[in-house]
Order: sequence, then structure tokens, then C-alpha cells
Amino acid sequence: MLAVGLTGGIGSGKSAVAELLVARGAVLIDADQVAREVVAPGGAAYQALIDRFGAGIVAPDGTIDRPALAAVAFADDATRADLNAITHPAIGVAMIKARDALEDTDDIVVLAIPLLTAQHRDTVKLRLVVVVDCPTDIALERLLTQRGMDRADAEARIAAQISREERIKEADYVLDNSGDRTQLEAEVSTLWEWLVARA
Repeated sequence: MLAVGLTGGIGSGKSAVAELLVARGAVLIDADQVAREVVAPGGAAYQALIDRFGAGIVAPDGTIDRPALAAVAFADDATRADLNAITHPAIGVAMIKARDALEDTDDIVVLAIPLLTAQHRDTVKLRLVVVVDCPTDIALERLLTQRGMDRADAEARIAAQISREERIKEADYVLDNSGDRTQLEAEVSTLWEWLVARA
């Protein structure tokens, strides 16, 4: 198995790259999907979130009301830190389990981690890190047109992330996604050949 970390800033096209890699045969472990699973009823972080943030974050169907949770958890740095302290370890454990279950395969396993740090190389046992990169103005435009975000929210989310330079510093491979879909397909084909050569 070749374990590959995939990351990129918001609006960089990380999800599109992940989909194209899966289409070529990669196995995807997506931190965003795992995050939804750990906060589902019975999930590792479900009860701890309710204990910390109150019954007001529970929707009528018993699931976590994500907008309600965001409203209280992102109120300030302290509450956001509490949210992360509850969810990040649960997400990490689930991703490591999923990765370890594939240890004896010949798969190229892509672990999509939005907030990937140098520490993840060791904790999630990554052999390589791929960073999807594009200029900030292009990322912003995508958030406005493709995700329908309002400009202030999109700009705030981009500003809250680590810089492009910091992210790229961790990369073994930087995939340029500043072009259109055709260019992205070509870039991913080149990346896939590079990964296959290392597997």
C-alpha cells in the first residue's frame, strides 16, 4: 500500500482531484466524510459534543444540527478549540483504522485531509503528501460561483487558513489547479503516473 496525503486550501479543487484519482483506481479515505460519521448518533464524538455545547445542537431527528453547532462552536477561539479537541482525535483514530485496514493491499490509498500538517506524516503514516494549489483569487472566484458563498464569508475562510507557502512546504508533489477541467484531467494523469511509479 502507498499512503498518500492529499490537501489543499478551500476552493483549490482538492475534492475534484480526489474524485479523478479514485476514477484511476485510488482508494479514498476522506476526512470530511469521516468527520460526518464521528458526529452521527452513536459516533465517537456525538455525545461529547452535546455534553459540551448543549441539547440546542441536536436536530429533531436526533442528528447534530451542523449550522447550530457552527453557530456556537465558532463563536470564539476557545469554543472552536473545544470543538477541535472533541472531533479531531475521533477523526484521526477513524482515519488511522481505515488506513490500517488497507495495509496489506497493493492499493494507492489517498487520505484527503484539509488541515494536513507535518505531524500527519507520522500519525497517519503517510509516505507522500500531494498539495493541490491555485492562486487565491481563483480559489475565491470558485467559492463565489461554484459554492455560492458570499464574498465576506469566502474571504474570511481563506484568511483563516495557513498560507499557500506553508502548505507547499510540506509537499512531495504540488498539483497546479489554476486552469480548467481539461487541464486538471491532464495534471491528475501526470500525478497518477508519478504515484504508480512510487507504489
